[in-house]
Amino acid sequence: MKTDEVEALAADGLRWLLSVARDTGGGGIGWPTRPSDGDVDPMLYNGTAGVVPVLLEAWRHFGDDSYADAARRAARSLARSVEEWRDDSLYFGRTGMALALRAVHADLDDPAAGAAADRALELVRAGFDGERWGELYELMGGNAGIGLGALLMGADDLAVQAVEPYARTAEPTAHGVQWQHRPGAPGRMHHISHGTLGIVHGLATVGHAAGRADLVELALAGAADVVSRDEDGPEGFLVPHSDPQHRPDLVQRHNYGWCHGPSGDAQVFRLLRDLTGDPVWQALADRCWHTVTHSGLPSRLRPGFWDNNGRCCGTAGVLALADDRIAEQGDSPEFAEVLLADIAAHATRDADGARWSNVEHRATPSDLEPQTGWAMGSAGIVRELLRHVRISRGGAAAYAFAWPDQPAPRAQATDPIRPAGSDVDAAS
Repeated sequence: MKTDEVEALAADGLRWLLSVARDTGGGGIGWPTRPSDGDVDPMLYNGTAGVVPVLLEAWRHFGDDSYADAARRAARSLARSVEEWRDDSLYFGRTGMALALRAVHADLDDPAAGAAADRALELVRAGFDGERWGELYELMGGNAGIGLGALLMGADDLAVQAVEPYARTAEPTAHGVQWQHRPGAPGRMHHISHGTLGIVHGLATVGHAAGRADLVELALAGAADVVSRDEDGPEGFLVPHSDPQHRPDLVQRHNYGWCHGPSGDAQVFRLLRDLTGDPVWQALADRCWHTVTHSGLPSRLRPGFWDNNGRCCGTAGVLALADDRIAEQGDSPEFAEVLLADIAAHATRDADGARWSNVEHRATPSDLEPQTGWAMGSAGIVRELLRHVRISRGGAAAYAFAWPDQPAPRAQATDPIRPAGSDVDAAS
């Protein structure tokens, strides 16, 4: 796809997102997970807090103040949700809301958003029971994600407090350590969203920032356990979803996306490379990429294989890693072009804009209602499209909003990428 075409698709995605925003009163707006839902959702995962980053990205990219205005109005809605919501986590609760509010304050000079972020963090502190915040005990819904969010907001003491309990609850294995992601769960998950590598990300990031070698060492022990489970070496890297397999009737043994596959594993290995300087982690990230690019995705090879366009479990999450590699290593954009073409092919575009339907092959009809948010919907897809355009034109590889579990590229390729048929030249 030509870069201008990718940009136009992103603009259409933004237009649809704004068209389905809901007035929440008091000058605020919010987004439901799906347009048919009765209520707006405040979460970073699939609600309003996850839409704010793409609005900030769009404002920076296009210079259009209407996106900044929408972000401010979303912050007003989030500020009210801070008091009402009963979850403190990164992806499902107040920590994620606080990050979005803090970004609106910092980028758009909105003191009310900053005050709401402070209040959210105050409530997160109050929700800690000395061990955890709730049932989930991983990155998305538990301690690791709260630690990452707290660190980004300058609450270093809370960040350390969040990850220290992992030292007491680690389960030794033959090659390292692992953790139970929720009470009573028989299986142990291994990847970034709900498993060991998400906890590794939190421990390593917070431990390094706090000068806590013990936490970094614990992170490396967790990573060692996951590495020992590889089933695609020596060139590739593929670890099962969980052991024993979680819900084998519904969940495939191997996945390839951000949440439970090598696209997310590689993000953790990139982090460990940057923190330790050990080249073994870059080698593992490269092996992850080998498996991803040889898996057959984004083609939908069989029912249930690669039926998601989104950032968490689908094509947009792989595009994020592809662009990290382009920015850091000067990788060829060839595979990113394949991903972009697939995203474009699965878009529904009409007078309302662009949106994406994921697939559930066991349901009739199999095409699901388009979602709005970061995880499975337009916000997460559009954000990656805009960054790809910027990188293609030789711009900054970092996002407008620092996502807690995706390390910023440590170096940027010096020249714009020039895919076949691109309308971009070196002067753009």
